[in-house]
Amino acid sequence: MPDDSNTEIPPMFTPFSLREMTVSNRVVMSPMCMYSADDLDGTPTDFHVVHLGSRAMGGAGLVMTEMTQVSREGRISPGDAGMYDDKHVDAWKRVVDFVHTRTGAKIGMQLGHAGRKACEPIAWKRDTPLTDEEKWEIVGPSAVAFGPDSETPREMNQGDIAKAIDDFASAAERANEAGFDLVELHAGHGYLLSSFMSPLSNRRTDAYGGSIEDRMKFPLEVFNAVRSVWPDEKPVSARISAIDWNDDGNQIEDGVEIAKMFKAAGLDIIDVSSGNVTSDRRPVTPGLFQTPFSEQIRQEANIPTMTVGNLAVAEQINGVIAEGRADLCCVGKGHLFDPYFVRHAARELGYDLKWPNQYPAAGVFNPNPEIMR
Repeated sequence: MPDDSNTEIPPMFTPFSLREMTVSNRVVMSPMCMYSADDLDGTPTDFHVVHLGSRAMGGAGLVMTEMTQVSREGRISPGDAGMYDDKHVDAWKRVVDFVHTRTGAKIGMQLGHAGRKACEPIAWKRDTPLTDEEKWEIVGPSAVAFGPDSETPREMNQGDIAKAIDDFASAAERANEAGFDLVELHAGHGYLLSSFMSPLSNRRTDAYGGSIEDRMKFPLEVFNAVRSVWPDEKPVSARISAIDWNDDGNQIEDGVEIAKMFKAAGLDIIDVSSGNVTSDRRPVTPGLFQTPFSEQIRQEANIPTMTVGNLAVAEQINGVIAEGRADLCCVGKGHLFDPYFVRHAARELGYDLKWPNQYPAAGVFNPNPEIMR
């Protein structure tokens, strides 16, 4: 934390540490699917260097990859990025090395498996269904479809569960080899881990279903496997859906219990989102509608949190950090709109955030000149 000489530093520009990783500010570029593995087999490309590298140059304290799949069958679409093959390591290392050598940002990899939401066309080709030759089998905790227009997954057996655990651990090992500073498990939004956690999708009657403790068995086994191969000095995060936005699903009290269980297992920070566990859309709500969930989990589970959702201006981020509602703020759409979101926020606040060595002229640029004719 800043000393007395730095009391004028805006809250969003104070550093924050998890284990031995320290980010220079509290802004995270949120994970966002890009569907741009051109080989259709998970390999990131120059697009990923530019996409992630530009946001790191733009001043984010931490940039996160899209949900990166731990297995070929775990892909949302054929264009998903992956970390399930050794060929992915060097490709991702190009991205990591750029961020580390050219910027002051840290970089994390979000690991996931789409579960019953897998096997979909690339986002901008959703009107063209995959052919039978392009499709692959989808699996989930139970034979319950994501929505009325979705295919029904095959219920996972013990062998499937064991393979998924191994896949997550192997992907984490590869992420470490590529040099990532943090890994995050995507345990929200109805993907595989999330679907085990929600009673809306988990109807199992064995040890992996029933009570919230039993529904958490598989996600915690995945976490423990990842933590066992991930270096002690590097943190692990998990994104969760704190509530399911359904009276029959998880409520915020369940989200708090989920956070407590992850913390007891050794998780370092909870990335708090909500909903998307079924095809029913979460309500369109103005303002920082998910930040109250982050705040409650942070207070009641006594674990650091990230908040996400509708964060658009520096004033919001400063308020969230200053009021102890979250420790980090994830900005998604804002970073798509403006890769230099953080640097522009600093200028708006009158905070002297150093520009990259190559861009000193940006510091004296006037974007709102008096027009002379």
